[in-house]
Amino acid sequence: QVPLVESGGGLVQAGGSLRLSCAASIRTFSDYTLAWFRQAPGKEREFVAGVSWSGDYKRYRDSVTGRFTISRDNANNTASLQMNSLKPEATAVYLCAKKTSEEYGSIWASRSYDNWGQGTQVTVSS
Repeated sequence: QVPLVESGGGLVQAGGSLRLSCAASIRTFSDYTLAWFRQAPGKEREFVAGVSWSGDYKRYRDSVTGRFTISRDNANNTASLQMNSLKPEATAVYLCAKKTSEEYGSIWASRSYDNWGQGTQVTVSS
């Protein structure tokens, strides 16, 4: 059973919106921070947004602040990333990930996460 499965990617014009979803089959989903990362061809994986286990603490990379919103539903073991005013530079594979520990590890660093989905492709045309 795949622990995390992303959906909702696709092709959209610049200025458009997409909503990504992450469905988790991890029993301890609600105990840990969830994050979205993205990876474009030839580039390193980068943090996009993260939400704490309670949903109270959220962080975004500067370039998406005000346009992207991360949320989670612990009752249904899901997380979402609403992306508005999309720009061509947002084109990438988007992955959701579960943080390994709430006590240590930076929310911004991919090495802090131990469960990853396969990713969903987002393509923004200019």
